[in-house]
Order: sequence, then C-alpha cells, then structure tokens
Amino acid sequence: MKTIYLDNGATTMADPKVIEAMKPYFDDKFGNASSTHHKGQEAKMALEEARETIAKSIGARYDEIIFTSGGTESNNFAVKGIAFANKSKGNHIITTKIEHDCILNACKWLETQGFKVTYLDVDKEGFVDPKQVEKAITKQTILVSVIHGNNEIGTIQDIRAIGEVCRKKEIIFHTDACQSYTKTLLDVKKQSLDLVTINSHKIHGPKGVGALYVRKGTKITPLNHGGGHEFALRSGTENVSGIVGFAKAVKIAGSSHIKQMTKMRDYLFENVLKIPDTAVNGSTGDRRLCNNANFSFKYVEGESIGAYLDAKGICSSTGSACSSHTLEPSHVLMALGMDAEDAHGSLRLSISRFTTKEEIDKLIEVLPGIISKLRKMSPLAKSDTKDSADSGGW
Repeated sequence: MKTIYLDNGATTMADPKVIEAMKPYFDDKFGNASSTHHKGQEAKMALEEARETIAKSIGARYDEIIFTSGGTESNNFAVKGIAFANKSKGNHIITTKIEHDCILNACKWLETQGFKVTYLDVDKEGFVDPKQVEKAITKQTILVSVIHGNNEIGTIQDIRAIGEVCRKKEIIFHTDACQSYTKTLLDVKKQSLDLVTINSHKIHGPKGVGALYVRKGTKITPLNHGGGHEFALRSGTENVSGIVGFAKAVKIAGSSHIKQMTKMRDYLFENVLKIPDTAVNGSTGDRRLCNNANFSFKYVEGESIGAYLDAKGICSSTGSACSSHTLEPSHVLMALGMDAEDAHGSLRLSISRFTTKEEIDKLIEVLPGIISKLRKMSPLAKSDTKDSADSGGW
C-alpha cells in the first residue's frame, strides 16, 4: 500500500538535492567550523555561505542570523533572551492565545519568574487585531510575539501592521515564522521585525536545525554559554551539515511551488467541503498558508478519522505534532470560539510541493466513507444525520 503523506505541517520529506548537498559534510568535509586548520576553515566557509543565503532570503544582514537546533530553541531564545536582557526596562510581554506551545509554555514559565504576560484574543478566523496589540502595550511592555502563519489553521497574520505598531511604540517585535518561511512574504525591514524564528524541516530541509534572526543592536541574553559561537549568542559546535542542507532547501524554494500548493489546497477545500456538516477552520484565500487545510467534521472525533485514514495509508493530523500526545482539544481552535466537541472533530491536512493530484483524489475518495461510518457509530450524531449517513460507503 502506497503511503500518502498529508502531514507536512509536522515535518516534510528532505529534498533529494538537500541530502546530496549535505553528504560531503559527514565525511570528506567533516571539520569543526571553529578550527583554524584547513579542514575547519572548509567547514567555516560552508557555514558562512549558508548564513548569507538565509539572511538574503529575509532581507537581513549575514551577522543577524543565529543558527539553532530548530524552532523551539529559537522561540525560547527570543522570548526568554529578550525578557532577561530587558527586565530593567519592564516585565510585560504580549503574545496571543494561538501561539505554538513552545511560545506559550515559555511565557508561562516566565510568569513564574515575575514577568507579566497578556494573551490576546483572536477573531473567528484566527486573526489578531493590530489595534488590540497597541491597546495592550503599557509602559512595562518589552516584547510582542505574534506567530506569522499558524501551524494548525494556516492563518497568516498582518505582521507588517503589527510591526509598525511596535516600531512606533519602540517595543521589540518577534514572530514565529516556522510555518510561513518561504511560503509567503517575510522581509525583516518591510515588516519592521526585530526577531524572527525560522527552521529547516518544514521546508524540505533536515531536522534539528533552525535560526533566529536578531536585528543588529537588539539587546538579548544568550541561553547557551560556552565557546562564544554564533557571534557569542549561541555557544555550541555548529551543525554544519544541517545548516548546509537548510540553505539548500531555501535556495530550492520558489514562487512556482507556492502556486502549485495553493492550487492543490483549494482543490482539497472544494471537494472535502462537499461532505455534509463540514467546515473550514481558519481563514481562506491569500490570507492562509498555501499548504494548510483544517476541517471540522461534526459528530466525529478527529483522532478516529486520522486512525481510519492511516489504515488506508494516508498520514494526517488533528493539529500540531508537538501536542499530539494530549487528548485536550486544540487551544488554537478553542481560541476561535469553538466548543470542545467541534474542536475534537478537527482534521489538519497539510500538503507539500511533492503532493500530487492523484494523492488528493485518493483522500477525496475514501474520506466521505470514513466520516459516514464514524457518524453512524457516534452517540453525538443526530438521528437524521445517522439516517442520511446510511447511504455513505466504506
């Protein structure tokens, strides 16, 4: 049975070209980038070329890119590093209720350290109102952190408008762009960004590598102390092979891929919404990530849908992979105003540029029958829904 992978929001397949680019740095070019001999300098050159590539992709300077182990580390570095470096100025942080767990948990931990955090509401599509950001700013505010493209519902925030508010108020602005990077506009100057989290494994690069953009002059405390790597902001031997792969993935990414994924996403919406009592979670059109589709199916559990799809060889998700171990309803969907029952009936389908129409057609072929079968078994379903479900096939 062929596997159909529709969980690219969790991770993507490494592009074969990325793997080829990385290979020499495991054996022939294995040097430590901090070593002064020719093997070390060979690795150092590759490291700096990758830094230039990634910096250029977001309109940054090369020395504003700090390599990390991934999005979680970058987000923790941004939030905690700014908090501790600027606590003499204030102790207030503003974020939203739909952030990735690593931002929310970092903020909750900072609250135990004496910091105050405001968690902004969003509207029913998941958008943050820039006016609410401005309203929440106090004399004690030192940081605003708002996710760019949401990992569960795909909503793309107007970070340019939020950035303008922060710049006017002289507040440091961070965005988690792990899901949006290379899929929509990300320009640190045009969008008034001070810190940006990006990572590799969401864009067909390797796992275990990411970066934090830190605008020159931004006061931030390192989380890792040691040999002074990464401009003395993140000590530890750099993952040269991973960083080379990250940069290669960035070079490969292009606007044609965005168009292709958008077309596939909209085809998915068009057909899945034909299933009765089905709704889209999040925004639509160009204010949604090109690869993200999230649906709610009334009277069924998303976990059950995922299990039946997996039995058919189709990989999906009920939300963020980082929260898949918990049975709690999605905090993102609850923030949209959904009740727990509907939030539990969600399914995230995230595509990539390798996803084919034939794969989407297979999903469209089997999904209605799965929903029908589950609704017939569901104690939540209304009797008329069960009656109409009797005609559904499996």
